[in-house]
Amino acid sequence: MTLSQSHPYLSPEEYLETEKSSPIKHEYIQGQIYAMSGASDAHVTITANLVTLLRNHIRGTGCRVYVADMKTRIETLNIFYYPDIMVTCDQRDTKFEYFKCYPSLIIEVLSPSTEAFDRGDKFNDYQELKTLQEYVLISQTRQRVDCFRRNSEGRWVLYSYRENQDLELTSVNFSCSVVQVYEDVLFSEI
Repeated sequence: MTLSQSHPYLSPEEYLETEKSSPIKHEYIQGQIYAMSGASDAHVTITANLVTLLRNHIRGTGCRVYVADMKTRIETLNIFYYPDIMVTCDQRDTKFEYFKCYPSLIIEVLSPSTEAFDRGDKFNDYQELKTLQEYVLISQTRQRVDCFRRNSEGRWVLYSYRENQDLELTSVNFSCSVVQVYEDVLFSEI
């Protein structure tokens, strides 16, 4: 994520209008916009695998799954992020065309350039979303999924999943094998 120098402070309304016609996506953090980079083959494959599995699972439940191009708005912090995958089951989100405010599940596929931000500041920001029940981080370099789940006391508890385990997403009553998440992913030799 790189700060775009071509735009001074933007209001949320200006950002949303500009983003409609922008050839590249930008995340919005308190008036500043940050250009997003492209994704690797592994990143796109993992995302496609999970979107397919989740869409088939939630069909007919009233929940909606969104991929990469739908923003999450954190109004209390004046932030818009583009999560890799987001699920909302909250009917209030149907009134927003270009962003959602009430997700129950957010999934990010980690990239070397964004992993620290996704695990740190972005996770802290997402915790402001009162409806968010799970925040999932997926490695694209090995079969590892970290799921942070909000418990009944409001604390975030880490559940890690590896190859040959079943991934559980309680926010949408979903499970699949970690192998399914990584189907067709070719890990590069480093």
